[in-house]
Amino acid sequence: MRYFFTLLGHELRMLMVSASTYVAGVLFLVVMGVFYFFILYFYDTQIEVDLPSTQYFQLFWVPVLFMVPLLTMKSLAEERRHGTLEALLTTRASALQIVLGKFGAVYLLYIFLWALTLLYPWIAQQYLPIGRVDPRLVDPASLLGGFLFIAVSGVFYVALGLFASSLTRSTLVAGMLSFSLLFVLVIGSSLLLKLPAQELAWLGGLQPVFDYLPTFQHLADFSVGVIDTRPFFLYLSNTLLVLGLTTLAVEARGGT
Repeated sequence: MRYFFTLLGHELRMLMVSASTYVAGVLFLVVMGVFYFFILYFYDTQIEVDLPSTQYFQLFWVPVLFMVPLLTMKSLAEERRHGTLEALLTTRASALQIVLGKFGAVYLLYIFLWALTLLYPWIAQQYLPIGRVDPRLVDPASLLGGFLFIAVSGVFYVALGLFASSLTRSTLVAGMLSFSLLFVLVIGSSLLLKLPAQELAWLGGLQPVFDYLPTFQHLADFSVGVIDTRPFFLYLSNTLLVLGLTTLAVEARGGT
């Protein structure tokens, strides 16, 4: 594992010196901050059932669809385009360690950016007029449950983005492919299961499996403090599968 930590440190340093990382990070924080304070505005002026943090985490799909492709599209595609991936494969580091190093760096950055947004409720409590301060803004169960969902589901989403990057030399194609895969997974599966039951008869025995795929249902459970072990198994097992496929793609196409 010594080579993994070396590669992880190198990838983190490359992210830290890349201007695109800071542009993406600032855009993420600004956009999600605007969303959060709009949620507070409507929460204050209307009778809302859901907590602001619950409504906020329901927008997780925005950074998933746009931030994940942006952060992962260069990871392997650019290495292949410049020929440096072939050089990496000639070292003692295995293809799996290379993939895990790149995956770990992007995932840590993704989680770090989300962790910064946990400051929004605190900022709201500190700087909103005293009459509008609501202790439910910092409800621990909602905040921790929502963030736990982001952390668990994020491993799978980042792995999918990395897999897309391993299939091509073009960063643009990698980004578009990553966006498409994530859109089908997050939005498409939820829309599919909103169809009437008779429209899904063709699924047959697979319907119970598809019934558990909607990501928004997992989020709804986590954001009210209901922690189910099944999403852990779903996301982590699929992450291992996707990372394995990425490793095979790197080994097979790294020198082409």
